[in-house]
Amino acid sequence: MADHDELQSPIENHGIIGDMRSAALVNDRGSVDFFCWPEFDSPSIFCSLLDTPEAGIFQLAPDLPDARRQQIYLPDTNVLQTRWLSDGAVVEITDLLPIGDSEDDLPVLMRKVHMTVGSATFRLRCAVRHDYARATTTASQDGSHICFTAPGHPSLRLCGDQPMTLDGNAAVAEFTLEQGQRAEFLLGGIDDPRLQGDVSAMCLERTLAFWRGWIGQSTYRGRWREMVNRSALALKLLTSRKHGAILAAATFGLPETRGGERNWDYRYTWIRDASFTVYAFMRLGFVEEANAYMRWLRGRVSDCCDQPTKLNILYGLDGRQELPEAELPHLSGFGNARPVRIGNLAYKQVQLDIFGELMDAVYLVNKYGEAISHQGWKHTVEVIDQVCTVWQDKDVGIWEMRGDKQHFLHSRLMCWVAVDRAIRLAEKRSLPAPFARWDETRQAIYLDIWTNFWNDEHQHFIQRLDSTALDGSMLLMPLVRFVSARDPRWLSTLEAIEKSLVRDGMVYRYRNDDSPIDGLSGIEGSFAACSFWYVECLARAGRVDKAQLEFEQLLRYANPLGLYAEEFDSHGYHLGNTPQALTHLALISAASFLDRKLSGEKNHWQP
Repeated sequence: MADHDELQSPIENHGIIGDMRSAALVNDRGSVDFFCWPEFDSPSIFCSLLDTPEAGIFQLAPDLPDARRQQIYLPDTNVLQTRWLSDGAVVEITDLLPIGDSEDDLPVLMRKVHMTVGSATFRLRCAVRHDYARATTTASQDGSHICFTAPGHPSLRLCGDQPMTLDGNAAVAEFTLEQGQRAEFLLGGIDDPRLQGDVSAMCLERTLAFWRGWIGQSTYRGRWREMVNRSALALKLLTSRKHGAILAAATFGLPETRGGERNWDYRYTWIRDASFTVYAFMRLGFVEEANAYMRWLRGRVSDCCDQPTKLNILYGLDGRQELPEAELPHLSGFGNARPVRIGNLAYKQVQLDIFGELMDAVYLVNKYGEAISHQGWKHTVEVIDQVCTVWQDKDVGIWEMRGDKQHFLHSRLMCWVAVDRAIRLAEKRSLPAPFARWDETRQAIYLDIWTNFWNDEHQHFIQRLDSTALDGSMLLMPLVRFVSARDPRWLSTLEAIEKSLVRDGMVYRYRNDDSPIDGLSGIEGSFAACSFWYVECLARAGRVDKAQLEFEQLLRYANPLGLYAEEFDSHGYHLGNTPQALTHLALISAASFLDRKLSGEKNHWQP
């Protein structure tokens, strides 16, 4: 397909809507330019974000070229409103995926236009392109509706209260609204009964009530309530209503390096995010979400109980283990970043740190949510026994390096967390366990880290053996209570990280300049989650004023809707897949701890 870079909206110029089964991105020009249907990880039907409108798009906008554009969420919801303000007219377009009666209801894209001031002419173009724009989609007229079909793929129907015609294999319309007039369009499954009846008002009210009722349960009352609530709403939107798992991000293919090859598919759930997910939901009072996520995690542990080290790094939302990677060479990529990939080969990698994140989540849920079952504890013992055997092995590390396996500090650290949390849980619940072996292993890992991953010459911890490199994942050392946040060696490491990896509060995961270890060309942006971990480390070290300043600066790097992608470029613009769950999880953790420090409250939420 042709390359028309100017047609692609910046990553940060998007809002997200969703129904906990799928999600769509809407840019501030009124176009839905990314939508996978009917599941989060189904093939896309709109993918112009990664190419041109020929890859699928739903354009709907007034002809007001000089208007100022704004996007807002209706308060305390994931219902998005895009507004145009000009001298003679004001327009609102409200976009949502209605919350259905059942988790099995197919997603419906609802677009509602309101002419609030003056008059304007609107243009619509809906071009569904099945299977990542690889299939041949045919549009046909069915009375006043337009149907989109492609062999071997589910058909869709577009209906609306304005006349539509065909332009090739796209639906088009042009209409004029006067002040106070409205129009609406719905796109969904070809036989969905909600497209046939006058139910849009009820769907909107039910959806508004759902989101407001859910966020109303939040117990957070701190200084950054608006940003914390928006992060919580984004996380809930990314959570599978049916399975309880949470997506790493809603998108695939958005680059970590402009024009580079670091383009991955994040529409899956990572074990790495487990403890952060449980912590965030628990901390905000969403106990059921944390419990549901843990039930999903327990299913993955049960699947691999005979060989716990086969626990995958990531899974499909439905728990499937194989996520074969493929390239989409027909797509030009966002900003010409190629190749565009779907699937993720990381599912084949060995990453030892996941056991720590898993056990931290198990421990937190047992402390604040559902108690572990007999069978659950049996699986836990099997997992920890395996950790005692493999903790000294090489792996790819938290960042899923595609180079050679290494001995990574973070992997050692999280193996220590796994054994430590298992011992704590067994003691707390009076559960049977091989305490002597586990404690011997915990001590061995502890000594290994302090002996082999501390560099006397440079006076800081190191990313991996036989290296002097630093790593943003080191910021988790005090957060998981391995080292005191005010230990002199940790403070020396934090200072080294500030000099090497921090730029205006934005933290890089690692430096890849001189000797690439990740097997990829180019230098990625700074990692948003690491940046929020840095804030929390500052606060825990007693540098509260600096932590607050850095936190406020990071808040300014959010998009106008309060959303974050995975990374920032040197100007603070967004890079990578969006919205990124781990970023919002880290924001919630940093905001909660920093707020307590500023209020003089004692922290009761860490193990």
